[in-house]
Amino acid sequence: MMASQFVINVNEIDFEYEVVAFSKNKPVMVDFWAEWCRPCKTLSPILEKIVNEANGRIRLAKVNIDMNPNLAVQYNVRSIPTVKAFIDGQVTTEFVGVQPEGRLRELIKNLTPPSPIDLDLSKAQNLLLSQDWQEAEPILRKVLSEKVDSPAALLGLAKSLLAQDKPAEALEILETIPAAREINQAELLKPYAQVLIDFHNEKLPNDNDLDAIFYNSIRLSSQTKYPIALDGLLDILRQDKNYQNKIAQQIVLGILEILGEDYPDTRAYRAELASVLF
Repeated sequence: MMASQFVINVNEIDFEYEVVAFSKNKPVMVDFWAEWCRPCKTLSPILEKIVNEANGRIRLAKVNIDMNPNLAVQYNVRSIPTVKAFIDGQVTTEFVGVQPEGRLRELIKNLTPPSPIDLDLSKAQNLLLSQDWQEAEPILRKVLSEKVDSPAALLGLAKSLLAQDKPAEALEILETIPAAREINQAELLKPYAQVLIDFHNEKLPNDNDLDAIFYNSIRLSSQTKYPIALDGLLDILRQDKNYQNKIAQQIVLGILEILGEDYPDTRAYRAELASVLF
């Protein structure tokens, strides 16, 4: 149980300064533990790792209750490990016993203010929802300059590039998204990226009327005229549900992924797609 820049040992003498006063500037988690406590030895390394990863947005203060019994009494510590979070000098949340790492991360995330890079990511995602594709792109690139493998930033950048008709770079980015919840969204976008590339390379089918509608729909989508493009694609599906190995269906899903669930007509288009297919 080693102290670090963000993990410190505190006692009855410096607790008021290192925890209570310090928490008026940044959140402080206090880990009440003892050498003989086996669960403490399980919990403490996890807490230390997460706090160190937070890189200064939160402090972890460790209190050995055998050496500081008055603090245990003062804060009503009846079993260990007990962890109490201080914000602005007051205990705001607490738990007893070993907790799963995921729950600990969520707890600490809720305690800590967002980092500047997280604020940038949030801003870019809001710009995407507002269809400000060009404005979102440089912000997402800035995020990725600091968090190279951020799945959310990679996905957002791919969306902004697709909306600006830059499918080749978008597809490269989609192929690099690491395994995360964003991977399913990336898979929905890949067919659309490839079709845009084929459109620019004049490789789309051109044998019949449905091919002509498909070509026109992709042309319109490349200009971000998504509602008209979606109407054309749905018209194709009404005539042939399996058109070109279901590519029309895949493109509808890809465009809706770019527009997002908050787009006013997304739900209506999803319902229309379901009614056509089923």
